[in-house]
Amino acid sequence: MATDPLLFEPLKIREVTLPNRIVLSPLCMYSANSGVASDWQFAHLSTFARGGVGLVFAEATAVEPRGRITPRCLGIWTDEQADALKPITSFISSMGSVPGIQIAHAGRKASASPPWDGGKPVDIGDSTWGDPGWQVLGASAVPLADGWQTPKAMSEAEISELVSAFADSARRSAEAGFKVLEIHGAHGYLIHSFLSPLSNQRNDKYGGDLEGRMRFALEVAKAVRASWPEELPLFFRASAVDNNGWELDDSVVLARALKSIGVDVIDCSAGGITGAPAFRAKDDGTPIKSSGERPRGFQVPYASEIKKEAEIKTMAVGRIIDAEQAEAILRDKDADLIGIGRELMYNPFWGLHAAETLKNETALEGWPDQYRWAITRRADLEKNDR
Repeated sequence: MATDPLLFEPLKIREVTLPNRIVLSPLCMYSANSGVASDWQFAHLSTFARGGVGLVFAEATAVEPRGRITPRCLGIWTDEQADALKPITSFISSMGSVPGIQIAHAGRKASASPPWDGGKPVDIGDSTWGDPGWQVLGASAVPLADGWQTPKAMSEAEISELVSAFADSARRSAEAGFKVLEIHGAHGYLIHSFLSPLSNQRNDKYGGDLEGRMRFALEVAKAVRASWPEELPLFFRASAVDNNGWELDDSVVLARALKSIGVDVIDCSAGGITGAPAFRAKDDGTPIKSSGERPRGFQVPYASEIKKEAEIKTMAVGRIIDAEQAEAILRDKDADLIGIGRELMYNPFWGLHAAETLKNETALEGWPDQYRWAITRRADLEKNDR
C-alpha cells in the first residue's frame, strides 16, 4: 500500500480544508426536544470528532416544525435551536474535524414514529412521541403508501415560504458554527417528492417535465447559496435513481444545474420515494430484493457517473466497509469523499483504525492526546507479544 493514501489526503473546498476524506453521513438520532438538541446529540457527534472523522455531519435538521421526520427530530427554525448546537460545533472544531449540517424537510414522510417503533405514521394530534403529530405536506396529494397521511399539496405561496425557511436555516447554521452545509434532496423527502414523477403530479410550473420538477430544488439551492457564506462549501444529497421515474440521467442534469448555482459536492444516494431503497441489479442481471442482498459499494457507480458527467465533486455512500475499499474508490476517481454511516455507528474509531491499516507506523498520530499515550503503550505491548 502506498505511504500517502488518498483517504487521508486533505481536501480544500472553497475556503474550508477537510483534514481527510472520511465523512460521517447524517444519521438521525430521534432524540431532540421540540427540535432542540439534547445531550445525546453532543455525545453522539463528539465521538466521531474524537475518532478522526474529517467532516462530521449533524443529522437531517428540519427547517420548520412540519419538516421533521418524527416529533423527536432535530430542528433549526429558531435561534434557540441554533444556540443549542454551538457547543457541538465548537467541540468538533477543537478536535481538528469540520462540523457540517444537513438541512431538510421530510414532506409526506413526516409525522412518523422512530424506527425502533417501526417508523409508523403518527396521527395528527397524537403526542406519544412528544410534540403532537401534524398535517404533512407534499408536491401533490399522493400518500407515501397505504395507511399514511395524504399530504396537503403545497400552493405556490407555501413553496415560496419553504424556500425562505431553507435560506433562514442556512443562515442560522452558519451562526451556530457549521462550516459545511448540505441540502437534503433525497430519500423521498420534500425536495425529492418534487423531483419524482411518482409523487409530483402538478400541472403548474413546479410539475410536469424535468425542468418543472427540478424548479423547487433549484430555487432552494439558489436561496441557500445566497444565505450561506460564500467561502463555505455547499453539498446537495440526491437520490441518483429511485426506480420510479427518476433516473441517473436526470440526476446528471440536476447536478449540472446545481453546480451552476454554486453547489460544490453531490452526495450520491438512491431510493426512498416509496419508503424503500432503490437497488441496481446484481452482476447477473437479477434484481436485488432486500437490503440484506446489497453488495458492498452498491451506490458508488452513481457517484462515479455524476462526477464524470456533471464534472462536479461527489461523495460515495452505500456499504463502504473497510479502509482498502474506501481507498480504492478514491484511487479509481469514482468519488472525492467517502460517506460512512452504519459502520461508524458500529465503530466510531473506524477512521483511526483505517489509518493503522493504510499508514502503518504513523497511524497513532491521529489519536487524541488523551488516548494516544495509552494506545501507544498497547501497540508496544502487542509488538512484544509477537
